[in-house]
Amino acid sequence: MENKIKILWADDEIDLLKPQLFFLEKKGYEVVTVTNGHDALDVIAEDSTIDVVFLDESMPGLTGLETLSRIKETKGSIPIVMITKNEAENLMEEAIGSQIDDYLIKPVNPNQILLTLKKLIDNKRLVSEKTATDYQQEFRNISMDISSGPDHEEWSAIYKRIINWELKLDESNNPQLKEILDMQKSEANKEFSRYVTKNYEDWMNKEGGPILSHKMMKDKIFTKMDRSKPVFFLLLDNLRYDQWKVLEPLITDLFRVDSEDYFYSILPTATQYSRNAIFAGMTPADIQKKYKDKWLNDNEKGGKNMHEKFFFQEQVGRVIRDDIKTDYVKITNVSKAKQLQDNILNYMQNDMTVIVYNFIDMLSHSRTEMEVIKELAGDEKAYRSLTKSWFLNSPLYGALEKLAEKDIQLFISTDHGTIRVKQPSKVIADRDTSTNLRYKVGKNLQFDPKDVLAVRDPHKVGLPTPNISSTFIFAKEDKFFLYPNNYNHFKQYYNDTFQHGGISLEEVICPVISLSSKG
Repeated sequence: MENKIKILWADDEIDLLKPQLFFLEKKGYEVVTVTNGHDALDVIAEDSTIDVVFLDESMPGLTGLETLSRIKETKGSIPIVMITKNEAENLMEEAIGSQIDDYLIKPVNPNQILLTLKKLIDNKRLVSEKTATDYQQEFRNISMDISSGPDHEEWSAIYKRIINWELKLDESNNPQLKEILDMQKSEANKEFSRYVTKNYEDWMNKEGGPILSHKMMKDKIFTKMDRSKPVFFLLLDNLRYDQWKVLEPLITDLFRVDSEDYFYSILPTATQYSRNAIFAGMTPADIQKKYKDKWLNDNEKGGKNMHEKFFFQEQVGRVIRDDIKTDYVKITNVSKAKQLQDNILNYMQNDMTVIVYNFIDMLSHSRTEMEVIKELAGDEKAYRSLTKSWFLNSPLYGALEKLAEKDIQLFISTDHGTIRVKQPSKVIADRDTSTNLRYKVGKNLQFDPKDVLAVRDPHKVGLPTPNISSTFIFAKEDKFFLYPNNYNHFKQYYNDTFQHGGISLEEVICPVISLSSKG
């Protein structure tokens, strides 16, 4: 072994373990020995290179279980093996509840020790090496699929494969492979942007292509509703597929996943457009045409998502065409979230309840504006981790725990995702131009054509026209728009932040999950 695995072994009868200690040293392990729990804690506090701890359960003074508890308070991730003479069930239950990683029964067989170490230490290395080998083999396959002219279904499959590898590599701590995967994802986004640019107008005007935002509820929710039980539709603003995958184990503790589907967000991949389209079942242009008083363009003051409940109820009446009892709840702060947790079972009396939850959207904006959040969510892995931590401790999780005890149907989806932007692209525009970093709508826009999809007739893609000469531009890949004024300042400020509104796999391909109660 190039880097010796270091074991801390705490046992008040350590002198009787000389054969086992000699065996481990011959196998290349380094063993630090102590005879009591207090000394074990001192070693743990002073030596950061300890890889695994062996604890005698029945030491005098500070017992093995008490020592275990104290170690876990300060070094929660270090593997601990309990050594015991006692195989009593309640002891093992207590130890396992205290998060031991394995246990051995005295007298300890040297080969059992070796097996435990292989399982706890070498297994991580072996899994990491296998992950690396498997991805290297898969890299070529994914690259070939990216360059083969995939359709919308194949793009969804490619994106899911990339994300699944990203999640696996999160655990492998292999920066070189991570860099290769990032390059492959960038290449995928480059080709995906070309694909969307080429086909988007046809999707909006012809049959075929992916299900888009304005058809999502009809095709992905209404057609799958079980009318015999209460239906809940949870829309988590800004939920990306990778964030769904880290939340999935927590949610599947409560519910059974019946299907994992997807839809494509319309452009701009921004709440004002995509979410209104979802709830109205119409393109933004049609919403503006039919409900003139309920649509505000980017350059008009006022809330842009104030009428979702009305749009949703109108769509239900138009599509389902019978008298079903619905409700719509929007959660935008902690107070409303706690009310939802307290009152969630009251919505069981509805046929369908929509819950719009804005936390992830707020998180992405906070990350841009607050240095502490920027540090906590420094990259995709950290962003996923922060999302998972929030969810597990949120009133939303508490509300879902209550619903899990009832016979319901649950749908989870989003309106669009986000991408971490890295490449600035200069735009020159007048003062009435929209402020979003991933799309612009305005007159007389000047931009780099290779960086954008430009739409000079917005009605052709289902968008309203604020002015007769309005043009929409959508940023491709990981670009973000900046004006020439204070260019370097804003380049530094916005670089590496999560944004939405443009064209990328992360923003466009949105998960739709159908779940049901396990009972």
